[in-house]
This record gives sequence, structure tokens and C-alpha cells, in this order.
Amino acid sequence: MSRKHTVVALLGAAILLTGCGANPEEAEGALSSQQPAGESAPAQAKDQALYDRLPEKVKTAGKLVSVNNGSFPPYEIAGADGRSLTGAAADMSDALGQLLGVKIEHVTVDGLPSSLTGIASGRYDFAIGPVGDFPDRQKANDFVDWVKEYVVFAVPKGNPDKIGSVADTCGLKISVMAGGSAENVIKTQSETCAKQGKPKITVQSYKDQPTSVLAVSSGRADAFFSSQAPLTYFVSQAGGKLELAGKGQANGFDDLYQGAVVGKNSPLRDVLKDGVQKLIDNGTYAKIMDKWGTTDNKLDQAGVNLATS
Repeated sequence: MSRKHTVVALLGAAILLTGCGANPEEAEGALSSQQPAGESAPAQAKDQALYDRLPEKVKTAGKLVSVNNGSFPPYEIAGADGRSLTGAAADMSDALGQLLGVKIEHVTVDGLPSSLTGIASGRYDFAIGPVGDFPDRQKANDFVDWVKEYVVFAVPKGNPDKIGSVADTCGLKISVMAGGSAENVIKTQSETCAKQGKPKITVQSYKDQPTSVLAVSSGRADAFFSSQAPLTYFVSQAGGKLELAGKGQANGFDDLYQGAVVGKNSPLRDVLKDGVQKLIDNGTYAKIMDKWGTTDNKLDQAGVNLATS
């Protein structure tokens, strides 16, 4: 295929993936429509004690509204209708809803800042996530952590720029998710490059994962810096054109936890934590994580606001 036809094909894929704001299109053959092989999680019996601890408004409504960004596979893969969701997070929310005895309704918004603002204001009850847990975010929200993550690079096959860690990115064009923790790390690294007398990084901030990956595939960016689990997913779907780089390095982060998000001091916080822990204890969580290829991201214990730096 010629370079011209390759770019046209990639742009066509981008339209499918980003045609409805942050919602990847669930079209035939689209990346977001692919389901992994694996054992389905068993149905959960309602836990009356957990149900009794829910806020009265939730019991009255019979539902919780969970917000998502729509583009964080293999955790969150939103449908074009803005309401449907697949992925590990969707399976987790289904199991939690059964445990709690309420329906969990999904709403997709355009970007992480909109999600966090909506939760803090009470527009949405929570986000199943997983969303990166950081102390600055804990000021307005609480995190129920159920994932441990790592941050790496997706690069063209062969790693032509020889990226071994974040220290090797001076002078390069790096795509990131707007408003995410990786964006802050890359911007800080760019300033470090300047202090060392090296060229700054050209930081390309995009609203979703598919667009960020496309920037690398089309040659507009040299690498995409993001969480290892979704990047592993995207690389596996790239037909051998991409690979991971910078694995096994801190890359500007300490231990990185991700989880569900609720408003600060929300009564939902401990209910969700105990619900997630029950799914861990009964083996449902492990089946979901294994099914979606996130075995290495499992935690033994759910926790609240585990991030300390």
C-alpha cells in the first residue's frame, strides 16, 4: 500500500473512532467492537447489607450514573450512542450493580476534566474508571483503587528514536491525553530538557486514546505516552506497525494506582470499596482482569486514595 493510501486508511479509522466526540464508533471491524475470548464473570447475588448502605436517593432511583471518557480500552470502550459500554470496567460495573441491587447507567462525556468536574458537582454519581489516583485530584474527589498501572510509550515498530525511558524524549513529538497525568510528566520533562541544553519536547495533547495513537501511526508524533494496559491493547490491534517502549522504567511516576472516582467524602466511597473487595475475594475480579488481558494490573486489596505522591 502506498503512503498516500495508508494515511487515507488511517484517517478513515480515526473517523470511525472519534466521530461522536469521545465515543469510538461501534462499526463492523472497528477496534472498539472486538471482544476478547475468555471466561465470563459469574452473576452476583444481591448483597443486602451493601444495598442498605446506599444513599436513599440511589435506592429511590434504583440506579447509579457512572461517567466515562469512552476511550480507555481495554477498560472502557464506549458505544456511539453515548450510553453503552464494554471492557473490563463495564464488566466490573455490571458485577457491582448486581451486588448492590441497582442498575448502573453509563454516560460518556468528552474528556477526563469533564468527568471529574461532573462528579465533584454531583452531576454523576461516580466513574468506575479506572482513573489515575493522584493527591491533587484527591482534593475534590475520592478514589476507590482497583488497578495498579504503569506508563510507557507506543512507538513505530523498531523504535526508530530509541526511546528507553522518558529521559530519551528531548526534541521529540510526544502525544498524550489532555488533562491526564502523563501530560504533566511530559511537560515537566520538556522543561528538564531545556535546562540540560537540549531541545524541548513538542507535546501534542489529544482528547482521547484513539486520536493519540493515530498521531503515531500517521507519523505526526514520534510516540504516545500513556498507561501500559491500553497501549498494549492498541499495539496488539496495529498490525505489527507499533510496539511498546520504556517498559520497566519509572518514567516520572512512583507507584501508580487507578480506580473508581466519587465526590469527596461521598457515602458511596466505602460501599464501592467493599463491593470491589467482595469481587476480589470471590474470584470475579480476577476473571474479568484475565479476560481483558490486564492480569499484571491486578490488586489484592481494594483501597481508598492509595496514591501518596
